[in-house]
Amino acid sequence: MNAYFDASALVKNYVEETGSKEVGEFVVRAGLVATSVISRAEIPAAFAKAIRMGWLAREAAVAALQAFRAQWPAWMRVQATEGLVTLADALAWEHGLRGYDAVHLASALTWQESLGEGVTLATFDKELWEAAPKTGLVVWPDRLA
Repeated sequence: MNAYFDASALVKNYVEETGSKEVGEFVVRAGLVATSVISRAEIPAAFAKAIRMGWLAREAAVAALQAFRAQWPAWMRVQATEGLVTLADALAWEHGLRGYDAVHLASALTWQESLGEGVTLATFDKELWEAAPKTGLVVWPDRLA
């Protein structure tokens, strides 16, 4: 199985929260795993926000960030090209998505096209989770809480 992770799913691979165990198991089951190159900025930003909001102790966030940065080279990364962002533009408008969610959707679709086989999009973002099947992607998890 080819699994594409947006930031909402990827964060759970590094921080203990609802769904983290399932994400870890999903990563192990996936044959190929990928994310957008924009995740390189989104994940540290999410950890920093968690500190600001008091959701995560600084020490835990630093450990998560170090783990993420160490594992980053192992993730396949979809590049944010002009063509991909143009696709994201159309997807954002058509599905009412936030900008980075549209970039993740465009990245998953671009990766699926380049592989020539199906991709499962892992996301915990409701709008992205609802939009992805309309574009031909399979979504994970099967339902959102």
